[in-house]
Amino acid sequence: MGNSKKGNGRINFNILSMCIYIIGIILLIQLFNLQIIHGKEYREQSNTRLTRESVLQAARGEILDRTGVPIVSNTMGFRLDLYKTKVDNQTLNNTILNIIEVLEKNGDVYADNLPITVYPFSFISQDEEYNKRWKKKNNIDENASAEECFYKLKEKYEINSNDIVQTRKIMAIRYEISQNGYSSTKALKVCNNLSRKSAMELSERNAEFAGIDIVTEPIISYTSGNLASHILGTVGKITQDELDKNNDKYNMNDVIGKTGIQYVFEDILKGTNGVRQIDMNIDGTITGEYIAQEAVAGSDVVLTIDANVQEIAEKALEDNIIKISTGGFSSRSDADAGAVVVMNVKTGEILAMASYPDYEPQLFVNGISSEKYEEYNKNSALFNRAISGTYAPGSIFKMVTAIAGLESGVINTQTKINDTGVYPHAHKPVCWYYTEYGGGHGMLNVSQAIKHSCNYFFYEVGNRIGIDTIEKYAKYFGLGKKTQVELPSEANGVVAGQTQAKKENRSWYLGETLSASIGQSYNNFTPIQMAKYISMLANGGKNIDVSIVKTIIDSDGNQMSKEDKDKYVNEKLQFNTNENTDILNISEENLHAILEGMKGVTSESGGTAYSTFVGFDVEIAGKTGTAQAGNKTNGWFAGFAPFDNPEIAVVVVVENVTHGGYTAEVARDIFAEYFGMNADEIVESQEAIPSVQMLN
Repeated sequence: MGNSKKGNGRINFNILSMCIYIIGIILLIQLFNLQIIHGKEYREQSNTRLTRESVLQAARGEILDRTGVPIVSNTMGFRLDLYKTKVDNQTLNNTILNIIEVLEKNGDVYADNLPITVYPFSFISQDEEYNKRWKKKNNIDENASAEECFYKLKEKYEINSNDIVQTRKIMAIRYEISQNGYSSTKALKVCNNLSRKSAMELSERNAEFAGIDIVTEPIISYTSGNLASHILGTVGKITQDELDKNNDKYNMNDVIGKTGIQYVFEDILKGTNGVRQIDMNIDGTITGEYIAQEAVAGSDVVLTIDANVQEIAEKALEDNIIKISTGGFSSRSDADAGAVVVMNVKTGEILAMASYPDYEPQLFVNGISSEKYEEYNKNSALFNRAISGTYAPGSIFKMVTAIAGLESGVINTQTKINDTGVYPHAHKPVCWYYTEYGGGHGMLNVSQAIKHSCNYFFYEVGNRIGIDTIEKYAKYFGLGKKTQVELPSEANGVVAGQTQAKKENRSWYLGETLSASIGQSYNNFTPIQMAKYISMLANGGKNIDVSIVKTIIDSDGNQMSKEDKDKYVNEKLQFNTNENTDILNISEENLHAILEGMKGVTSESGGTAYSTFVGFDVEIAGKTGTAQAGNKTNGWFAGFAPFDNPEIAVVVVVENVTHGGYTAEVARDIFAEYFGMNADEIVESQEAIPSVQMLN
């Protein structure tokens, strides 16, 4: 029995050994087949097929107005990429030239940052130091002329063409390659906004252009031209510094938010890119492609602005500035810039915010020309005057002094002060009425003083209460500090008073108090701060949180909570969320007296904006202001409506005007749009011509 078991084991071992031998023979035969019989064929296939991963660009989130109208959206466009292939320099140069011929034929713009022009040879930059640094970086003698540099690069890139213009075209792309690099897996962007004609022609002739890839991608589109340009902001190609800080989220070809909402909400607007795989022969011909990972679109940012009100605000501001500068009123001045803010008085939401002059943000998407950028810089078109410009408020500040006087008890609603024309204290400042007519307004109470904008009255109130009380109430209304709107570069402004004097290590004088009481001295505020202040007057003195972003919605339709949105903004803009705001309960009687005075400005004969609003269907409360700023005078109008149940506040400032009352037309047109009126049918009365307030 023992022998039987041994015999069976030997048989099993022999069978197992035979199976192993058979499998080994099969593998050897297959290996022989692969390497010897078909080896050449498979090696050729391997050498002629490359699989590359390409970024599938995610659509950027949209920016919409409060009604859901897209102001920044995406359109599908084409991009031309170039990969490195195993071709010699001469073939590469010929390919580049052929590509450029197609692009130029269809009006497409290609990458060209070569700092040398031909006919005549010259450097684009006039900065000699910059040119020297460029030569050093490119291993060219710093004393070389533009022509010598050109031929040095021609030799470096092995360009054989004798046509200088053709050579310059080839050189532009070769220079781009040398600066940004490219490989068989990393493409160079040749054209960011490729036309459909070029895309079709290049695709059809793909075999003629080694290494090209036509990519379909979303292109950022500002759908309404210049509308809300200072709010929306710009995007542009990512810089090396930005890339170094965010290399886990971006690549060298990405665009990134630079200013405005685009900058603040960059992390939210930017989507998550996908992965596109392409098969390409060794000669650069694409043989196939597929999506390995889908892209996820960025979140949408919904603003508080109303596109219709925004459009009217921008047009009214521009028309008003042109009218002032061309003598459309009784006098002409060099008005050239301004801003307007429209705010919901109950919520602090901004319905419109315009700054003039404005700019075209679409030009920045694919790189703005140096000429256009210089033009924008020259007239400060990129500067958002609504939040970054600080101006002396002039007479629209007088309601602060009035509230301070009433609430502190130095005057009441019935107190009358006799304006004799020349105030007999400090530097003896005069009322504007004295300058115009040689006398004073006579006996006025606080409502009448606001209506007639009597300087003398507010000199006296300021003298009675002192600068500390004025400063206290100015700060209560949010003046002199950021509103913390969700935009970058907001200015703090300055409240005139002892606090500022101590910062400057100097004493404070009575004459400064008198000036501060009528909105001069060191008082300098932004239009958005003034809009908050007017809104608080209109809503009964309640503090409001100013905002220009209503909500954020991700690609799945989920809405970000207000708490998360505020936390994100505070971190991005480094806002101090622990600032304390004094809570003051303003007497209803005192507030009513102030607002009645403002109503008289627009609705009663003698009011400084009466001629603008006579016959207007909605009752407006307002105040004009004319403030000296160095050698020029700035004009203001600030108001709210409807008077009995306030909804919106409008604040306008125009630089270089003669009379602040001229700016009231901007507010009138905005009120008309908001309340559904036809501003063209409003008849202007000449019964009361706005008078300039001569301030010290």
